[in-house]
Order: sequence, then C-alpha cells, then structure tokens
Amino acid sequence: MRKIDRDILALALPSVVANITTPLLGLVDMAIVGHMGSPAYMAAIALGGTMFSMIYWVFGFLRMGTSGMTAQACGAGDRQERDASLYRAMSVALGIGVVLIALQRPLRGALLGFFGGEAEAMELASRYFDILVYGAPATLGLYALNGWMIGAQNSRLAMWTSLIINVVNIAASLLLVYVMHLGIEGVASGTLTAQWTGFAAGCLMVRGYRPHVGRLRQLFDAARLKRFFAVNVNLFLRTLCLVVVTVWFTRAGARQGDVILSVNALLMQLFILFSYMMDGFAYAGEALAGKLTGARRDVEKRELLRRLFFAGSVVSLVFTVAYALAGDEILRLLSDDNTVIERAHEYMWWSISVPFAGMAAFIWDGVFVGETRTRQMLVSMAVAMAVFFSVNFTLYSTLGNHALWLAFILYLITRGLAQTILYRHKAR
Repeated sequence: MRKIDRDILALALPSVVANITTPLLGLVDMAIVGHMGSPAYMAAIALGGTMFSMIYWVFGFLRMGTSGMTAQACGAGDRQERDASLYRAMSVALGIGVVLIALQRPLRGALLGFFGGEAEAMELASRYFDILVYGAPATLGLYALNGWMIGAQNSRLAMWTSLIINVVNIAASLLLVYVMHLGIEGVASGTLTAQWTGFAAGCLMVRGYRPHVGRLRQLFDAARLKRFFAVNVNLFLRTLCLVVVTVWFTRAGARQGDVILSVNALLMQLFILFSYMMDGFAYAGEALAGKLTGARRDVEKRELLRRLFFAGSVVSLVFTVAYALAGDEILRLLSDDNTVIERAHEYMWWSISVPFAGMAAFIWDGVFVGETRTRQMLVSMAVAMAVFFSVNFTLYSTLGNHALWLAFILYLITRGLAQTILYRHKAR
C-alpha cells in the first residue's frame, strides 16, 4: 500500500466511525421515549430532532471552513495561523450558540408553526426544545473543534469525541428517565449533558496540540477575518441550496401520499448509508488537499486526487453490488411494512445508481473544502439545484415519482461534473 493510501485511510476510517455513531443521539432518544406509553412522545422527539437538525445543518460551515484553513496552515508550517483558525472558529461558534439561546422563543415558535402537529406532541416538543437549545454553543463549538482536528490531520480525536457523546447520552438518558422519572425533560437533559461532555472532552483533547491564542491583532486581523467570512458565507449559501433540494424531495414525496413518502424515505436511507462512508474519504481529502495546498506541493496533490478517486470508485462498486444483490434484505432490516417494501421495488434501481452518480461530488467537496475554493462549490451546487428543479418540474406530470428520482440522480451527477470542470479550468 502506498503512503498516500495509508494517509487517506488513517483519516477516512475514524471519520466513517464518527459518522455512523452520530445518528445514535437521535436513535437513543427515540428508543427511550418509544417505551413511555404514548405515541406523542415519539412524535415530539421526531419533531424536536428535525428542528435541531435544520438549525445545525446550516451552520455546517463551521466544520468545513475550519478544516480547510487549518490544513493549509499546517502545510505551510504556520503554527500561529493554525491555532488562530481554531480560536476564530470557536469565537463564531459560541457566539452563534448564545444568539440561538437568546432567540429560543421566536425560533421555537417559528419552527413549530412550520412543522405543525397535534397539540400534545407540540407541547412535548416545545419542552424538549427549551432544554436542548442550551446545548447549541457546545454543538457548534464541536463543529469548530472537529474541523480543526481534521485539518490538523487527526480525525481520531473527532471519532473519540463522538463515541464519548454517545456513551454519556445513553447513560444519562437512562438514569434521568428510568431512575429519576423525569420524562421528556430527562431525555432532553441526557442529550444536553452528552453534548457539553463531548465539547469538554474535545477541548481537553485539543490541548495536546498546545494551541496558543497569540496576539489579538493576529487573531482578528482584518485580512484574515475577511477570508474567514468569505469562505464560510459561500459554504453557508451552498448548504442552504442543499437543504432546499432535500426539503423539496421530502415535500414532493409527501404530496404523493403516505406510501410514496415512506418509500422515498426508506430508499433515501441507502443514500445516507453510502454518504457516511464517502464523507470519510471527503474528510481525508479536506485534510490532505489543504495540507498540500499550504505546502505548495502540486505534484503530490495530483497523486492524491488519483488515489481519492480510486478509493471512491472501489467504495461505489462495493455499495452498487451490495444494493443490487441484497437490496431487499437491507430494506427489510429497515422496515417490516410489506406494502412499502413492495412499492420500493419499483424505484430500487435508482438507489442502485446512487453510488456512482454521487461519488465524484463527495470527493470533490472534500478537495474544494481543503483548498478553500468555496465559491466554486457554491456555483456547482447552484447549477445542480437548477438541474434538479428543471427536470422535476418538466417531467413530473408524466413520470411522477420517477421524475423526482431522476432529478435527484442528475443533481448528484451535475455536482460532480461541474466541480470537475471548475477544477480543471482553475488548473490551467
């Protein structure tokens, strides 16, 4: 195995583990309330979890932007800038977290009004939200910490913080709900405890790098702050485009009835499973491409691209074969509703095509983040979003749900193709 392959795997595999364990926070909460005797509790957790997912998703730039800039500073051997990138990101993350807490009432009201629901579930979700919102600084601070860890070429620390969060969440939630009988408040408080414990653990792990605050003049240097916000604004807008496509995909499925909505949600889990694996290689691309960019080692970066795309092709082939040969078995692990599974057969081949359709987009996302070429990421996402809506609106009346899936596949392909064109154009 080549050294570059070992470097890629050393960064990718811990990230894959962290990605897979991340959804356990919501799953543990759902499993606990599922034994409370009322469907309203499950509805409240589903509603509350979705609300926080939407909030935090749009602030994903705190991880991506920090990763790219930290990796470049590491490659350039600029320790002061490496450490400054951490403190800048942490300052912004904690500031946003405090603002979210201050705006919790109007924010909660707007989100509950948007999603709706039955009165009991809405009341429980409101109580869940009012407690868990105090974890916003910790959660967003972890985004900055994890981005910095990946950029510093150590994704293992991000993996360990994720594992710590999940262990603490399970223990605290079980204690507060089944021993102290605190109900929905116990579930929320358990997750809140896990978030702050994970943040504290992340801070302790980062101390091993001895990051130095340095002079405030460098930390808040006008030119560096301008670059920081330029990079992150593009990532923020790019994430909004991604959210629009995802929300529309769900909405379009819902308009076709509960069965199609369930079918699409079930098949989308296959895309999410694939994305957990590919995100690990994207994170490796962020760290290594950023480091090589900072060190101005373009020849090695071209080799990195070849190896990343080779690894992505292998992963895509494995998932394609697995979905083609064992798609039914995978679906039955996720659901026992025969009606939904039977209808899913009609669209299964779209899911089989997802790995190769989306592979390039994941790899390029990592490389572009590492090189902090976020404007090109925004452009490619905007073009892909336009393709998605154009295909869906044009063909929906004749192809129905197949038009929605075709639009999604073309959206993935367009992202990868547009980024390929933009990267090669910049290289000339």
